[in-house]
Amino acid sequence: MKTFDENVAGPLADIRVLDLTRLVAGNMLTLQLADMGADVIKIEPAGKGDPLRAWTENGIEAFWKVYCRNKRSLAMNLRAEGAVDALLRMVESADVVVENYRPGRMEEIGLGPDVLLARNPKLVMVRVSGFGQTGPYRERPGFGSLVEAMSGFASRNGFPDRPPLLPPLALADMIAGLQGAYATMVALREVEMKGGAGQVVDLSLLEPILATLGPEAYTYELTGQVKERVGNRSNTSAPRDVYATRDGGAISLSASVQAMAERLFRVIGREDMISDPRYRTNADRVRNRDEVNDIVAAWIAERDRDEVLAIFHEAGVTGAPVYDARDIMADPHVRAREVLVQLPDDETQTATHHNIHPRLSATPGSFRRPAPTLGQHTEDVLSEAGFDDDEILALHSGGVI
Repeated sequence: MKTFDENVAGPLADIRVLDLTRLVAGNMLTLQLADMGADVIKIEPAGKGDPLRAWTENGIEAFWKVYCRNKRSLAMNLRAEGAVDALLRMVESADVVVENYRPGRMEEIGLGPDVLLARNPKLVMVRVSGFGQTGPYRERPGFGSLVEAMSGFASRNGFPDRPPLLPPLALADMIAGLQGAYATMVALREVEMKGGAGQVVDLSLLEPILATLGPEAYTYELTGQVKERVGNRSNTSAPRDVYATRDGGAISLSASVQAMAERLFRVIGREDMISDPRYRTNADRVRNRDEVNDIVAAWIAERDRDEVLAIFHEAGVTGAPVYDARDIMADPHVRAREVLVQLPDDETQTATHHNIHPRLSATPGSFRRPAPTLGQHTEDVLSEAGFDDDEILALHSGGVI
């Protein structure tokens, strides 16, 4: 089992981040920085906390514990008199501020980019929203489900005889969070390596997930055709699908390059398909993917999952079992590489987390502290920002913290 050690510093140990975000995208962004050593301070609404805390499993704040490890919590009522001034004092010693308020709201409460950059000219301000800080949709609610629909993802996901399918997880938020962490480091490099000024990162949920769909717009421009949903198959290669095995298992198979398709046809005893004009090239196979799929599916359906996987492995065919969470946790590769790790937990003794990634050989990330309780570090953070005991007491008395 891994342990938490606050004495271990990561490569971003000198970076301080004020995280004013809620739910997934912002927390995913700052988790990447926190895992690599950044001092991420969650500025949470006093008395309520980040709504992510309400996403519980068996009464346990599972999402909060995973997304907010390695962070500290300061509980603050930004509506209270003096709260904005207190936050601005903390901004002076911060490197990054991340927020996901409705566009324009930060300006309304006196925390717009002009104000923050005037207090700290080298600050990187990351603004997370559904549709960006500009454009006619800027004030629309920034929920990932809306973006997953409007990006074109849902229209491509699912089966042709059924409605478009949303992902069963916060996919748009997670993709945006990962891209946001990258953008933050690019902006910090401008400050640190080139002596540049701070700047604003305008991060929408829409654009990162749209970009992951590839040349959808260009393809439409070239062909005038909207691609149909193909389920587990592919518009660009064949065969590619999830196939049922005799024992009730399922196998994912992708023969996306010519050599792999030929290898597969030999394995299933259909070497004739290599020269058959209906299946000879990838373009031929895509045009006839239903026929190709039926042939492959029939061969797999006559065998058990492990038998098929052993044959594919021996022949170098790219197939893999379809896992659920139980399978993942039991997989020998996952265990040997410690893709998942056990960490101490006050409520459940131990908790399974994904390991820190990517893996750096010289300056890896570290597990420094578990996800904080609401306001756990309020006084420590304020003291570090230069508030004395009387000022902290005044903030308590005024309902700011």
